[in-house]
This record gives sequence, C-alpha cells and structure tokens, in this order.
Amino acid sequence: MSTAEEEIAEGWQRVHPYAVVVTGIGNLKQAIFPMVIALFGSQGVGGLGTGLLLLILLLILLFNVGGSWLSWRKLRYLVSESDVRLEQGIISRQARSVPYDRIQDVSIEQGLLPRLFGLVEVRFETGVGGKDELELAYVTMEEGERLREVVRDQKEAPALPVSSPDARPVEEPAAPERGTLLFAMPPARLVNFGLFEFSLVIVAILGATLQQVEFLLPFDLWDLEGWEQRLSGPGQWLAGLGWASQAIGLFVALATLALLGIVTGVVRTVLRDWDFRLEKTPKGFRRRRGLLTKTDVVMPAHRVQAVTVGTGIVRRVWGWHSLSFISLAQDSRSANHDVAPFAQMAELEPIVAEAGFHLPAADTDWHRPSPKYRIDAAMFSAIPITIAGIACLFFEQTEWIAPVLFAIALFEAVRQHFLWHYERHAVDATQILTRRGWLAPRTTVASPMKLHSVEIAQGPIARRRGYCHLVFGLAGGTLAFNGLKLEEAEAMRCGVLESIAAVDFANLPR
Repeated sequence: MSTAEEEIAEGWQRVHPYAVVVTGIGNLKQAIFPMVIALFGSQGVGGLGTGLLLLILLLILLFNVGGSWLSWRKLRYLVSESDVRLEQGIISRQARSVPYDRIQDVSIEQGLLPRLFGLVEVRFETGVGGKDELELAYVTMEEGERLREVVRDQKEAPALPVSSPDARPVEEPAAPERGTLLFAMPPARLVNFGLFEFSLVIVAILGATLQQVEFLLPFDLWDLEGWEQRLSGPGQWLAGLGWASQAIGLFVALATLALLGIVTGVVRTVLRDWDFRLEKTPKGFRRRRGLLTKTDVVMPAHRVQAVTVGTGIVRRVWGWHSLSFISLAQDSRSANHDVAPFAQMAELEPIVAEAGFHLPAADTDWHRPSPKYRIDAAMFSAIPITIAGIACLFFEQTEWIAPVLFAIALFEAVRQHFLWHYERHAVDATQILTRRGWLAPRTTVASPMKLHSVEIAQGPIARRRGYCHLVFGLAGGTLAFNGLKLEEAEAMRCGVLESIAAVDFANLPR
C-alpha cells in the first residue's frame, strides 16, 4: 500500500491541490523586490544580461512552485474523536494537536485569490492566540463548513472517531444555518461609516514604498537641499503673491490631505465591512463581512464575556455608536468582535439583550473613583513637563519651547479632571459596568459569573494615599475599576465573589 493510501486509510487528509497555486502566487509577492534588483542589476552585465535575467526569474519561479508543492505534500490534517491534528514542515516537522475542549470556535476566511479558486482558510480558535491557534489553508468551502460542523458536534456530543467507518457520515456538507437578522449595513450606511473613518495610512504606504525603491530614482529622495533647489523657483513665485495667496495655497494643501484621508477611510471601510450581516442562529451569533477578504465567524452566545459600546469624538454628535463582544474566541487575532460597528443606540439594545446583557438604565447607581487617583495622575504627567519647560527658560535657543510645554502641562491637568468627571463604575445584581472616556466614551458591561478572579491591587503611592484598583479576571479582555477607596473595593469584591460562588459551573454550556 502506498503512503497516500495509508494516509487515507488512517483518516489523514491533505488540503486542496489548488493550495499549491494559491500559496505559490502569494509567495511571489515576496519575490518582487529581488526580481526588481535582478532586472536593474542585469543591465550592466553586457550581452549576458538578458539570459542571466531569464535564468534568475526561472529560478525564482521554480523555487516558489517547488516550495509550495513540498509544503502541500508535507501537510496533512486529521479530525479524530478527541482532537484536531495537523502535521506540517519540510525540513523541520511540526505535529500539533488541539483537543476539542480547547477549541472555542472554527472561523472561515476567504481572501480574494483563494476565492478565485473556490478555497477558504479554516482557523480553529482556542481563544488565547499566538501559536495555540491552528490554521488550515486551503480547503474548499464545503470542506470548511464540514469541519466546522464536525468540530461543534464533537464538542457537544463526542461520538465515534470521524475517520471510523462506523461513524456518522460526514461527506455531505452541513446545511446552511438559518437565523434571525439582527443587524446589517447597506451600502449607503457603509459609505456614511467610512466618512468617519478618517485615515492617512495611504501616505505611510507611499512613504514606505518610495523608501524601498528610491534606488531606482535619478535623485536622492531625502536630500532636503536638492528639494529646496527644485522648489526655489515656484517658492519665490508663491512668495511674491503675498500672504493671502500663501494662505490659499496652504488651505488647498490641507484640503487635499483631508480629502485623501476621507477617501482612504471610505475605501478601507467598504473593503472590510462590505455586506456586513449579523444573525442569531441556533449556534450563536454569526457575522459575515468583507469585499476582497470575506470572513464568516460564529460566536456562541454563552462565550460572550462582556459587551462594549463606544463612540467617537465626531460621530457621537449624530448618535452613532459601535458594539463589540469580548469573547473567548478570536477574530483575526483580536479578542474583540465588532458586531455592530456603526449603529444607533436603539439598534444596539436588541443585540445586547440577545447576548444576555442590558445597557445601563437611567437610574443606574454610578460611582466615581477617588479624586486622589486623578490628582496623582495629573501630577505625575504634568510635573515633568513643567520642569522641562522651566529648564528651557535658562537657554536662549529654547526659550520659545517653554510656553508650549507649560500649555501641554496645563492641558494634561485639565484632561485628568475631565477623565475623573466622566469615569464611572457600578455593580448591580447581575452586571458589572464601567464607563470611561471624555471625548470618546466607552461603556463595558460584564457578567459576574463569567469572571475568573477579582483582585485588589495597590502600588506604594496608592497605598499611602488610600485608594486601590479592583481588577477583574476576564477571559478575552481586561476590566478594572481604578482609584477606588479600599473599603469600597473590598465590599465590591465580596459581592462579586458571592455571585460567582452561587453559580454551578458544571451546568453551564461548554
């Protein structure tokens, strides 16, 4: 029996053969820079330049195709009765196994290139990120759906080995999950969202690209004196027009930069959140989005640890908010799941209720931290800046910096006051709530029974000043009440621990 037949008999499988092509094309992006160097380097070799260039390009192509084929040949996976196994590696072999009780969920991601071949990437999420995540690239969409359903069924009711002839048949893909639509963003809403997502990332990308290819330019890109000489003519012409024309030129430059940032924000938002849909299915919350890279993530409701409602400096004027879940499972290596990134508060309330939480009521008994906490924070941030400003007064060349530093210190003191004024926390019978932020406030709501620990932390200054920090152990995120009075923190900790102790975790869903 051949090796391939032995693998099939044992239940091992390989990813789709088209993965060789997708991986090879993806690896060619890393070879573009060496190919450009070879192109320009071959020009000085004389008559052998063309032949040498073709040889180098052929070697690069063969290296990519051969490496992709070897990687595909040496990669295999197995979904057994107790875990998911993956073996890969050409020179150094790696064998990984993730038990079902550690898998939080199985997400499916489909980039533009894999979509052209009908392939997807399957990610088995453990909720801790890093090397503990297990990724399988690339399989067909049907195989991805089958793997997700098999893993969920095995978690809920372990049965015979999936590879066993007596196990339930899994050849047919699972039927699509039908659910109730909770939130969606039509194109008009999406463009409106993009207007608030101002971004100058394109400027950084252009700068990095120019830095990589500056050796191809006929001049030094970072030669300031050279640029002054090139712009000396237009600069003198602009200076001759007077201050009004110069102000108009500056306004046009800033408007162009602002327009570039707005367009970039709209494009990024449309690419990321196109056809955004959040549904409640029997398996949990299912979120799908993406234009070029499509993602399909399911978040079981009982694994939602907390919900966070946030807004921005500008969007809050029009009542726009975002809602994200802090979950054990992860989405693209981020612990927070955006489930309604651009919605009105009335649209968020049903989603929060489906997750088992409720937004703060008007009569919520909010508490502020100790004023000493923010006073200390203001002193530790403003005093060093003030000292630096005083030092600048003793040097003639830096006298003009002192007023700027004094203004920054004053702003920091005012900022700490407003942070204290808007920072609040509350604990009721079923929830823990915290609200932070001055210009862009964020409210986090968590359930006491989903906390792992409650810790009172005090540094040397906090201990001397009589306040502390109450830190809650929350899987998938962090939650803390800062600057509490010690007696208040101890009372809250006792109440939360009693709520945790009253829950029989053996009866909770896995």
